[in-house]
Amino acid sequence: MFNGMGGMGNMAGMMKKIQKMQSDMTALQEDLKKRTLDVSVGGGAVAVTVTGKKELASIKIDPAAVDTEDMEMLQDLIVSAVNEGMRQIDEMAEKEMAKITGGMKLPGM
Repeated sequence: MFNGMGGMGNMAGMMKKIQKMQSDMTALQEDLKKRTLDVSVGGGAVAVTVTGKKELASIKIDPAAVDTEDMEMLQDLIVSAVNEGMRQIDEMAEKEMAKITGGMKLPGM
């Protein structure tokens, strides 16, 4: 009826693969938290460093970019740099995770 439990062997093998994938994903998530990414915008006017934990680690502003008559431009550059850094962190995490999952999209990852 069960053909010598062959189906159960496949299930056990699949469970081992899933457990390894979970372990690899956890290790990757910890590794990503330790990474940093540098991003600059406006020809280097604003540079930021963001972490894999999606935290802003540092910001550098070229003094030439500071125009008291146009603070809005500087503010936009800062927002742009931070947003680009976060986008690149997400992209890096997605690429690394795809190596583990074989490109399979998993909810919450």
